[in-house]
Amino acid sequence: MSKIPLHITNGTVITKYLDELNIEGEKLTWQEMLCEGPTIRKVYSDEFSELRKTFFSTFYDVDLDISEINLELDKLNDTNNYSEIVLWFEYDLFCHINMVAVISLLQQKKIDLPLYLVCSGRVSKSKNLKGLAELNSGELLQHYSDKIRLTEEDLDLATSVWGIYCGKDHNLFKPLIVKSSSFRYMSNCLKAHLERFPETKSGLSVMERNILEIVKTKNIKSRHHLLGYALNYQGYYGYGDMQISRIIENLNIFFIEEEHSIKLNRKGHEASLGQHNFSQELDSKMVFGGVSKFKFQFNKKENKLIKTIRNVD
Repeated sequence: MSKIPLHITNGTVITKYLDELNIEGEKLTWQEMLCEGPTIRKVYSDEFSELRKTFFSTFYDVDLDISEINLELDKLNDTNNYSEIVLWFEYDLFCHINMVAVISLLQQKKIDLPLYLVCSGRVSKSKNLKGLAELNSGELLQHYSDKIRLTEEDLDLATSVWGIYCGKDHNLFKPLIVKSSSFRYMSNCLKAHLERFPETKSGLSVMERNILEIVKTKNIKSRHHLLGYALNYQGYYGYGDMQISRIIENLNIFFIEEEHSIKLNRKGHEASLGQHNFSQELDSKMVFGGVSKFKFQFNKKENKLIKTIRNVD
């Protein structure tokens, strides 16, 4: 029997898209959002699963179905029938953290097959970056045809990124930002990650500050309206509705909400101008991999993370 490719996709939408296009091979759908919450190096060990389950329950009131995830991951238990593995992930931080976890899992399982990447982003004649699901069938098939075979150096970089993300010192990402690789958008994603930490002047992350700027400059009529803007203008984060809705909820101390409008209150204007550090009021206990968000702040001048005063050892 001839061997077939194994496609690891970034979600059910792309899995269905590949099936519709009759792309040959087994499909494994990755169903996680590892850009938020605690992680450890050993991907989907019992400890890892328990951490993720607790996180989703605590932050999103979601009961993570570990059995469904494991059912998909079981496809990696016997890879003798696969000729190669093709990763389908996008240009954003959401996808890149998942992608390096997948690569690390393949390494941990000692799966020795040619590994390829199909990564969407910049597309000819389009001003905006595009996700895989936004590509038409011709564009998607062309991306597949142009897939990139990952080198040993690429795999080492991916596992290094995952290891640092699960660790306590995310400043170790800085030298990797300028490292060349087949991951065209890795540098953008790592820079975006560091800017998820509170900025030293306002105590807001880049995304939080951008949301306040949207409220300040646009005629926002409701939280749903604000969510739409935030989704469209989030740059390299790739967050979904659930994540951005939680961020908007955490920012409600800065809003005046009326029946058909949302505007900034006095605190909101102070935060947007960087006149006061609001990090303590915004402390939501969020964790990024191995690091608590509010134990560090991002110093723009030094372009690195520094411990917040109350967390300095």
